[in-house]
Amino acid sequence: MTDDLGQEFPAPAGRGTGIGSLRLLPWASPDGKPCYLDSDGHNSFLSQLADNMEAEMTRAAEDVLLKAEEVLSDPRADSRALRLALVRTTSSLGNVLRIAQSREARLPGPEEPEPTDGHDEDGPTLPAEAFG
Repeated sequence: MTDDLGQEFPAPAGRGTGIGSLRLLPWASPDGKPCYLDSDGHNSFLSQLADNMEAEMTRAAEDVLLKAEEVLSDPRADSRALRLALVRTTSSLGNVLRIAQSREARLPGPEEPEPTDGHDEDGPTLPAEAFG
């Protein structure tokens, strides 16, 4: 995985590992490295702060997208306006990708169906018609 600065970083602990798994936070360290939270719950102060920051980053990305679309639709937009729109858009895209990676890592993995031999725990099942 790479962060929004293009730097490589390890994937958080296995997908859907539940309690004690690492959460990729929506901010980086002062030197640009990813930050992780090792928490037993979703109600910790840092977890709630990260949730709020993710929500704000998502709202900001929506605004940036609308403004970029305005600039792109303006035939009089100069190279400076286009460059600024692109800088803001790539920054927002990096934030949203980090949020998506963090959320994907916290999703439970697909459940595998338990093998069955045609019987449940209480014995074979019969259709309702069998009881008259």
